[in-house]
Amino acid sequence: MKILALETSTEYGSVALLDGERLIERPVAGRPGHSETILPEVRELLKEAAVGLADLDAIAFGAGPGAFTGLRLACGVAQGLALGAGKPVVPVCTLEALADQCDQTAIFVAADARMSEVYFAAYRRIDGVLVEQTAPACAVPATVALPAEGDWFGFGSAFAAYEAALLPALGERLTGFDPSPIPRAASVVRLAAVRFAKGEAIDPALAAPLYVRDKVAMTTAERLASGGRA
Repeated sequence: MKILALETSTEYGSVALLDGERLIERPVAGRPGHSETILPEVRELLKEAAVGLADLDAIAFGAGPGAFTGLRLACGVAQGLALGAGKPVVPVCTLEALADQCDQTAIFVAADARMSEVYFAAYRRIDGVLVEQTAPACAVPATVALPAEGDWFGFGSAFAAYEAALLPALGERLTGFDPSPIPRAASVVRLAAVRFAKGEAIDPALAAPLYVRDKVAMTTAERLASGGRA
């Protein structure tokens, strides 16, 4: 199985290739958006692995939630490459890709959504497979809540950005947290391989980002009212 993955949902972009048991990942440098550098990095990655686009089984991308420009970029590039090569695509939720990096069983992912908000979701690892317990959502930190039952480990950048508001909201069932992880193409491609094996790849024309939050801009008054900066 050969799958190429693109992840540009944050300022830390990356591309990865899964080729059987071999996994290669490269960072995508450049200003936020990565539009000037992602295709050259894809070419270098495929050259390094001696794999052509025609050799791929599918192309995966981090679908979001995340930075709107980055999500559109990853989706658009994946669609373009897939259409040109006649391959299907596999969208992967960015929050699930974050959870894939965590070695805990019950994982509450919370990522900084900017605009004084948090993207969050909950996953439980069952027989080695991540099972969604809370669907991806967006809220202000003080209203974010754990699933109704069980203890959970926090994972994601929101625990650094909004610790003072987030920890009291989550309460004592949060057993600990790690604010350091960032979305990575290596996690996207691992999850995509599982989906592809299950027949869950889709036609490139059907691919779309997972925005979660429809409103992309706030007025100055709204940012100040929610604790943000003008």
